[in-house]
Amino acid sequence: MNKEMRFKVKAQRRALHRLAACISAVALTFVAGCSGAGSLGASDNEVTIALVSNSQMTDAQELSSRFEAENPGTKLKFITLSENQARAKITMSTAMGGSEFDVVMISNFETPQWARDGWLLNLSDYARETPGYDEGDFISSLRDSLSYEGNMYAVPFYGESSFLMYRKDLFEQAGIQVNQSADYQPTWQEVREWARQLKTDDRAGICLRGKPGWGEVLAPLDTVINTFGGRWFDENWNAQLNSPEVKEAVNFYVDTLRESGELGAASTGFQECANLFGQGQTAMWYDATSAVSVLEDPNSYPELQGKIGYLPAPIVEKPNSGWLYTWALGIPKAAKNPDGAWKFISWMTSKDYMKLVGEELGWARVPPGSRTSTYTELPEYEAISQSYGPLTLRSIEGATPNQPTVDPVPYTGVQFVGIPEFQDLGTRVSQQISAAIAGQKSVDDALEQAQVYAEVVGKTYQEN
Repeated sequence: MNKEMRFKVKAQRRALHRLAACISAVALTFVAGCSGAGSLGASDNEVTIALVSNSQMTDAQELSSRFEAENPGTKLKFITLSENQARAKITMSTAMGGSEFDVVMISNFETPQWARDGWLLNLSDYARETPGYDEGDFISSLRDSLSYEGNMYAVPFYGESSFLMYRKDLFEQAGIQVNQSADYQPTWQEVREWARQLKTDDRAGICLRGKPGWGEVLAPLDTVINTFGGRWFDENWNAQLNSPEVKEAVNFYVDTLRESGELGAASTGFQECANLFGQGQTAMWYDATSAVSVLEDPNSYPELQGKIGYLPAPIVEKPNSGWLYTWALGIPKAAKNPDGAWKFISWMTSKDYMKLVGEELGWARVPPGSRTSTYTELPEYEAISQSYGPLTLRSIEGATPNQPTVDPVPYTGVQFVGIPEFQDLGTRVSQQISAAIAGQKSVDDALEQAQVYAEVVGKTYQEN
């Protein structure tokens, strides 16, 4: 078998693995939520949009009447799903060439893979023909992560890295002084000690995700593994999840939660940590920089205004340990109304939309981390984001998805492994980690089982 034929066979195998993974994910997580998602009865001018149900997307729906008013005859139909359900449903539909969605909310994990497989339309072609859209204004690290062969196949709605959020007033009460120099990066050992000092009978020292899901517990945990010197695979695709470095990192994460973390951590995800931090039930939270859209909104948590401090993602060995992620909008190749889909996408990701959100809903709710102009051309946003805006931008620009680990790896991605099998592999591994957090098994036992899962995937990449 020649080299070209081997490449084609591997590509076909990758696509089959991806389809099998999404079918597995549907079987495991997608029981409800499909009703109403079909396209029966859709008009020629209807645009069906699949979104993840979080605060920024809720804001977009609230403002969508403006789009419909500006585009008479166009009807928007939103299908909102939880993150795990959205991943499963959107992957299944797109992989099978379904036409039920005109716009899909995907990330920098799916976009380059799906573009390579021919599942998405080239949006750079649309952007270049849209006056004033300014594709070059997107933060370069995000633009690159959503591109394939120099063209964007999804455009970012908002982008994020990760950082440490902490209550300045509680730190002061505990006598903890934080280095305020611009180049300071806290270590995880420092954070763990702070969490011990800040924990009380009715307050956690820190909130860390523990909920199963490759986009839940593995997002923060993978950054910890990376900076401790661990990795999922070595450069020859040998699985490394039972290595000393990974064991040290996962034990550190689990022990920190058991010592000073939130109650019920094994079922705590992004939204639960946001609620706990916003309600004063945890003194620190390590998570997405995009959390500021809720935490800094005076209408959501007025009592927190001016009390939150921000620090770069904690490190051990590897600097710049923050992740890189974006919720972005793409158009499936089989979309029924691609032109209408682009009209909506270009509206929802435009400079004018950022300004509209600020003027109508509050400047703290502007989708962060997507356009450079948000930080340079909106003085109202610059004024209210002084404590977190520069760090958000610096963290996103400094993320290293092409070199995520201390030692070399054959994959890209900071908080995920950029291969199609990771949707299923990451979900299975996350279930093992959550079980360890819940005390149902030891970390060593959890990682031994995770190693078995990873070895199966690694072997498929070792085949000639």
